[in-house]
Amino acid sequence: MLLSVPKSSYRTRFILNGFSVFKALLVASLLTISSQAWSASAFFDETFGNLQEELAAAKEQNKKGIFVFFHMDECPFCHRMRETIMTEPDVIELFKGQFLTFEVDIEGSNDMVDFDGTKGTAQELSEKKYRVRATPVMIVFDLTGKPILKYTGPTRTKEEFKLLAQYVVDGSYLTQSFTAYKRQQK
Repeated sequence: MLLSVPKSSYRTRFILNGFSVFKALLVASLLTISSQAWSASAFFDETFGNLQEELAAAKEQNKKGIFVFFHMDECPFCHRMRETIMTEPDVIELFKGQFLTFEVDIEGSNDMVDFDGTKGTAQELSEKKYRVRATPVMIVFDLTGKPILKYTGPTRTKEEFKLLAQYVVDGSYLTQSFTAYKRQQK
């Protein structure tokens, strides 16, 4: 219908140009939104909340362990990490290559089974077992379900976040603190 209007009209050209600009912006926005949504969800693996089963899967896939990101919806630091650092392709590749990666809402009411078979809601396990009092908290568990790294708060940079993974992968967690390891890497 818009194409049947004479092109000589200034107003018509504006509408056509406006429509084209609007259409281009709409397409660009949709591509951006779908790209961000894909990237943000690409970092985490799907789970039904049974960490015993996830541990078996991590062993089968020759992973180094399981990375769990404890968060809550109202946490701006969690949101920032999810929307920036955890969307970077090299970060996703590093973590997904070494760990199964899950997120746990510390206010969640979904049922979970912990590594040792303990049952409870996400909130109960977060508070009582892992003593998560602030968010984000990142814990890496070894292949026996033992926590080997607990980091509270957001990392400042992508590089610092990647160091967390490298600290576990190269076994430095066995001999030194993450703070000392980070200092050595500078």
